Amino acid sequence: MYQIENAGEVLRGEGALAGRKTRLPRVSRNVVLLGLTSLFTDISSEMVATILPLYLVFGLGMSPLQFGVVDGLYQGVAALVRVVSGVAADRWRRYKEIAALGYGLSAVCKLGFLAVGGTVTAISSVVVLDRTGKGIRTAPRDALISLSSTPAKLATSFGVHRALDTAGAMLGPLVAFCLLLLSPRGFDAVFVVSFFVALIGLALLVLFVENRPPSDDAGGPRPSVRSAARLLRSPRFRPLVLVGGVLALFTVSDGFLYLGLQRHLDFDERFLPLLYMATALVYMVLAIPVGRLADRVGRGRVFLGGYMLLLLVYGSLLAPPLGTPSLVVYVLLFGAYYAATDGVLMALASSVLPESHRGSGLALLVTATSLARLVAAVVFGGLWTWLGLDAAIVAFAAGLLLVAPVAAIALARTEEGPAYA
Repeated sequence: MYQIENAGEVLRGEGALAGRKTRLPRVSRNVVLLGLTSLFTDISSEMVATILPLYLVFGLGMSPLQFGVVDGLYQGVAALVRVVSGVAADRWRRYKEIAALGYGLSAVCKLGFLAVGGTVTAISSVVVLDRTGKGIRTAPRDALISLSSTPAKLATSFGVHRALDTAGAMLGPLVAFCLLLLSPRGFDAVFVVSFFVALIGLALLVLFVENRPPSDDAGGPRPSVRSAARLLRSPRFRPLVLVGGVLALFTVSDGFLYLGLQRHLDFDERFLPLLYMATALVYMVLAIPVGRLADRVGRGRVFLGGYMLLLLVYGSLLAPPLGTPSLVVYVLLFGAYYAATDGVLMALASSVLPESHRGSGLALLVTATSLARLVAAVVFGGLWTWLGLDAAIVAFAAGLLLVAPVAAIALARTEEGPAYA
C-alpha cells in the first residue's frame, strides 16, 4: 500500500525516484498534494457523515423513508452544480481555484449544523449546501489529478489519491467516535472540530497545489455546456455514463448498508461510526494495488468485478448472522468494492476524454451516477419502510444481477472501441 509517512519523498517528484528501485508508485507532486487535501477534507466530512445516521435515525427518530430522502440529497444533490463546475474549470483553465471554492463552502457548512437545530428541513438545507460544495470541487480536482498523470498510470494515480482520501475517511469516524465517547450526544463538538480540520485541507490546496492547464489547449474555442454535452456522442464515453448510471441505480448507500448491518447483527448503535472506519481502512490498503491491477489487466474488468463484490455484500446482509465473522467478511467485501470502482471509473473516463474537456466529462459521469444514487436511496428507503429490509436488499441484488451482463458487454466495447472522435 502507499506509505503516507513517505509522502515527502514522493513530493519531490518522479525525478527523485527514477535513479533507484522503489515500491512507491511514481506519481506527481500534485497528485500527492491533492490526496493530502482530500485526506483532511474527508476527516472533516466523514466525522459528520458517520454520525448522521446515528443522529437522524436514533436521535431524531426518522423513519427509513425520511432518512432515505436526506441520504439521497447527500448522495445526489451535488449533481445539480457538478457539470457547471466542470465546464467552468475547463473554460477558464482554473481547476485549482474552482475546487478551492467548493472546499471552502463545504467547510463553512460544518458550522451550519450548529445553527439550524434538529428539524429535518433545516438539516436537509445544510446537507444541500455541503453537497453543493462537493459538487463544485469534485470535477476540477479529478481533472487536475488526470492532467497531472501519465496516460499509462491513470488508475495508479487515482489509486494514490483515493488511498490518501480514504485515510481521511478512516480517521474521520474514529475522531467522531472518540468525541462521542468522551461526550455522549455531543454532536456540537463533532461539528466544530470538523470545521477546523476542513480548513487545513483548504489551506493545503490554496498554498501548494499547482494549476495544470491541458496540453491540447491550442487557443481554439473554449469549452461550453454545449460542447460538454457533445461528449455524450463519443462511442467510448457514452457507454461509461450509461453503465455507471445504471449500476448506481442498484447501489445501496453506505448509511443504509450500515444501518441494515446493525439491525442484522443487533450490535450497539454507538459503534456504527467504527464500521465506516474499518471499511475505509480496507479501501485505503487496496486502493493502490487495485489501481495498478486495473492499469495492467483492464479497468473495465476490475470495475465490474467491484460490483460483483457488492452483490456479495448484499448477500452478507441476508445470510444467517454469525457475529464477529459476519462483520469481518462484510467490511472486507465492502472496502474491496470501493477500491475496485471509485477511482477506477474515473481512470476509465480520463483515458477516453480529451484533455480540454476533462473536467466537463468527469462531471457528466459523476452527475449521472450521483443522480442515480439519489433515486436509489429514496427507492431503497421506501422499500425498507413498506416491505422490510430483507425485501429491499433482495430487490436491489436482483436488479444488479440483471444489468451486470449488459454492463460487461458495454465496458468491453468501451475499452476496445475507436478512439475519441
